[in-house]
Amino acid sequence: MVKISVFAIALAMLGVASSAQAGSLGKQCTAAPNNQWLSVEALQSKVEALGYKVQKAELKNACGELYALDKNGNRVELFVDPTNGQIADQR
Repeated sequence: MVKISVFAIALAMLGVASSAQAGSLGKQCTAAPNNQWLSVEALQSKVEALGYKVQKAELKNACGELYALDKNGNRVELFVDPTNGQIADQR
């Protein structure tokens, strides 16, 4: 019984760690302090100016994380530098 509980806890911790890395690609988009970051709304505007239709946006792990549709209507997840709005990566 104890072995099963330890195994369940280990699995749960592994899941939390992998989801935290997935949210920011395991790296930060910037090392700049928060007071130099643009607002979520400003990041969204910059990304929409590039032709994306943003559905959800948030700041997470020193990255702007935006869920959007590209010009072809495909769903994409964008990781944006919060200091300038440049796309660092996408999935």
